[in-house]
Amino acid sequence: MLPNTGKLAGCTLFITGASRGIGKAIALKAAKDGANIVIAAKTAETHPTLPGTIYTAAAEIEAAGGKALPCIVNVREEQQIIDAVEKAVKTFGGIDILVNNASAISLTGTLETETKKVNLMMEVNVRGTYLTSKTCLPYLKKSRNPHILNLSPPMNMNPVWFKNHCAYTISKYGMSMCVLGMAEEFRGEVAVNALWPKTAIHTAAMDMLGGSGIEKQCRKTDIIADAAYCILTKPKSFTGNFIVDEDLLREEGVKDFDAYAIVPGHPLMPDFFLDVEGNTADIKQERYGRERTVGKNLGPSGAKASNPVAETFRVIQGTMNEEYVRTIQGVYQFELSGDDGGTWYIDLKTKSGSAGFGKPPVTADVVMSMSSTDFVKMFTGKLNPTMAFMSGKLKIKGNMSLAIKLEKMLTKLNSKL
Repeated sequence: MLPNTGKLAGCTLFITGASRGIGKAIALKAAKDGANIVIAAKTAETHPTLPGTIYTAAAEIEAAGGKALPCIVNVREEQQIIDAVEKAVKTFGGIDILVNNASAISLTGTLETETKKVNLMMEVNVRGTYLTSKTCLPYLKKSRNPHILNLSPPMNMNPVWFKNHCAYTISKYGMSMCVLGMAEEFRGEVAVNALWPKTAIHTAAMDMLGGSGIEKQCRKTDIIADAAYCILTKPKSFTGNFIVDEDLLREEGVKDFDAYAIVPGHPLMPDFFLDVEGNTADIKQERYGRERTVGKNLGPSGAKASNPVAETFRVIQGTMNEEYVRTIQGVYQFELSGDDGGTWYIDLKTKSGSAGFGKPPVTADVVMSMSSTDFVKMFTGKLNPTMAFMSGKLKIKGNMSLAIKLEKMLTKLNSKL
């Protein structure tokens, strides 16, 4: 990991969304230099499911060697941004660095994304980033080495990154367009850059999106903190860059990336918006090193026999129990293309549950569409569901939270197939 250099001693960082996750990790890294941190985030009281508040983050920052100013800021509210910036300037004498980290996410298709979710993502990701930058810029221009750093991706126009979550992609690319425009507008005055992780980062948000066990495929927030530190200690002539954390750290001489892994040696999940393996339409993720095969026993009643899909559903039926039904409470319909395709279902809501060929006995809460080959891979641990969705191999309509819950069943299945 990158050592601290002391270069941020006395600098004031205004970080949105710094009460937890990536924002807090960047804050703690800077605090070790003796930096001043303005924690601009919404959470002032303990959340029932998410860890940390602006006050617990402030205590950690102070313990790490920095000075902290917790400010209640919802970046959707311009006046709250203005008030926090004025308080920061009054407390610390100015602002040297802005980190636009606050973000909202909804991985839903166009017809499934409620207007309030569209508004949330556009107002937090795009408008919030723009307004916070606008408010801080007059003070940043007075700093000796000012920086704006947006946690946003390189703008990849591959349609695969738009088709499954168009609104979210537009909102994140809006943050990146702020980098593109402001870097040029304030060239020579303020450095403006974007930073994005090469692999999934383990945060509370990732737990919510990926479900149980997803952390094994993630890196710690430390890798983003180290990359951000590297950027923020460069001269202001370093501007207009769209940086991927691992790529930058390799250039800086970092060789041990296992130190950043939650489970060293375990395969990692590539993050959104980054094409891998030289094939932009086929993003692959293997969860296990050994190969598995599915037998050719008879399938469920009414289904074609002696095929991997039927065998997979036979095993699914065999894992059904009242605990799964009580916990998940969802009905899933699968529209499979290719060999041994057709309509299949998993009912984890009715009585003790059932699975088989055809439509479910009651209306499905979630409809998943994919090839029969990828379906078998997903249910045998060879294709991560989140990656299948991200890469366009899996299309989901309906209740996204129930779709995520299905991964709990996959964990059990993988031990049986």
